[in-house]
Amino acid sequence: QVQLVESGGGLVQAGGSLRLSCAASLSSFSINDMGWYRQAPGKQRELVASITRSGSTNYADSVKGRFTISRDNTKNTVVYLQMNSLKPEDTAVYYCNVATIFTHYWGQGTQVTVSS
Repeated sequence: QVQLVESGGGLVQAGGSLRLSCAASLSSFSINDMGWYRQAPGKQRELVASITRSGSTNYADSVKGRFTISRDNTKNTVVYLQMNSLKPEDTAVYYCNVATIFTHYWGQGTQVTVSS
């Protein structure tokens, strides 16, 4: 059974930083895109950032310049999200997503809370 293990969430003050990580129990050869989504209370899940196998990245406008997504270059099964200059509106449950040619897999979610 495929597992995505997320870590790094927590409580931080506005302006602070957090780093999320997600490790996938998949062969590195089967993984294409990896990404992070978030869902705030009462809102739809939205894409935060994604990274392709070749390293191309895509960010939501609301996080550009503050968040950085990256992949472990050696394992290619771990994805990170460095979050700087956090704002209260970044508060949400953050989900890791991993895409293969057959399907997508989701992590269990990790809570990020930014206090003002």
